[in-house]
Amino acid sequence: MSQSDEVREAEAVDDAVLAEARAEASTLTSRAAADEAIEADQAAAAGASATPAPKGSLWRDRNFLTLWSGQALSQFGAQITELAIPVLAVLMLNATEWEVGLLNAAQVAAFLVVGLPAGAWIDRMRKRRVMIWADAIRAVALATLPVLALLGVLEIWHMIVVALIMGVATVFFDVSYQSIIPSLVRTDQIGEANGKLQSTYELANIAGPGVGGWLIGVLTAPFAIFATVGTYVASFIALLFTHDHEKPRPAEDRRPLVHEIGEGLRWVFGNPLLRRIVGTTGTANFFGMIAQTLVPIFVLRELGLSPQMFGIVFSLSAVGGLVGAMLTPRIMARLGEARAIPVSAIAFSVAPFFLPVISLVPALAFPLLVVQGFIMSFTILLYNITQVTFRQRITPPRLLGRMNASIRFVVWGVMPIGALLAGALGTWIGTVPTLWIAATGELLACLFVVIGPFWRMRELPDAHAEHIDHKPAG
Repeated sequence: MSQSDEVREAEAVDDAVLAEARAEASTLTSRAAADEAIEADQAAAAGASATPAPKGSLWRDRNFLTLWSGQALSQFGAQITELAIPVLAVLMLNATEWEVGLLNAAQVAAFLVVGLPAGAWIDRMRKRRVMIWADAIRAVALATLPVLALLGVLEIWHMIVVALIMGVATVFFDVSYQSIIPSLVRTDQIGEANGKLQSTYELANIAGPGVGGWLIGVLTAPFAIFATVGTYVASFIALLFTHDHEKPRPAEDRRPLVHEIGEGLRWVFGNPLLRRIVGTTGTANFFGMIAQTLVPIFVLRELGLSPQMFGIVFSLSAVGGLVGAMLTPRIMARLGEARAIPVSAIAFSVAPFFLPVISLVPALAFPLLVVQGFIMSFTILLYNITQVTFRQRITPPRLLGRMNASIRFVVWGVMPIGALLAGALGTWIGTVPTLWIAATGELLACLFVVIGPFWRMRELPDAHAEHIDHKPAG
């Protein structure tokens, strides 16, 4: 290498170091400035109210409530489609196990294919605008299914194509959604905001499937999907009226896409606690997707439950999630934030054994399905609220999109593989034996957080501690 080459290489390294230092130095300042702007908006909104909310409450934060209302509607609609899509495939199109596996894989394949670059792109964009475009695309794509059904030409491959399109839009929406909260509320309100959003999600889980089952019975599955299209439009409108305090990163702070993707991965996997959380979540999602893919076939064909009863199972099961969301603060206060993670992981890793056991006592199928769903919903909500709040709290704002995308790439990227494996195993050895394999795999998932430092801690580290102690890998 010539001397001039060495000089240019040294200058490039210096530029990268300076860019990194500048970005890190601005992190705390930008977060503090955002908190001040958010607090000013909240104070103005509270001042306009006859009864101001107590400090720290989001009940009088009109901006957050606007986002919240839109998401409540879209989550309600998503639950209708979550029931309508498998009913449409299994009962109306007579899809095989392999075709159902392909359909489920298509719904989440985008997290594996575009998940990582999506995080880097989103960190360069206004996340609210990304969510607006994603809602518009999802509404248009989903609306094609009932239209094709009305024309009498709907086939399983149409559903797979729509699932692929919606999957890409959902990647961008979900990564932005998990990254936007710190730009809407103060740092000390992030946990409350996540709790409210998760509670709403569980309320949607309770009402959505029941309403979906009724709509399927009255209108048939394809036309019940129109309700979800309407809720995506409502979310689109709510996002238009939501105000955020996010500032796009300056162009001089951006580096090549591959470098920025690597930075997000190093942040996640360089943190020993996040590594363990990702290990448990990814393993649970992989084996959980195997079970989830075959559950509609198991319940609708082998157990013979009607779509309406299937919807009621979903609704009653989701009560556990609502209870979990409400009790999470008390559980964390008693157990400690850190210990709540392995405790909840143990519970949601044991519950999947209910499914294959039901095949031994089909007369008790309905109550056992409800109990299994209740336990899963309760413990997963406890786990998710705790770990999502932790990772949002410790991650610098400029890395939020890449952090969430990196985690989603792993924990959702394994899901299309699980769906395809479910289709293959279900065809080869049958539905129930595959459910036993899935339950055994999910039991192993909890080991990452059970065998680790969480038991020795009470509270998880905060952003300041992570800023000092974090050692990126590589």
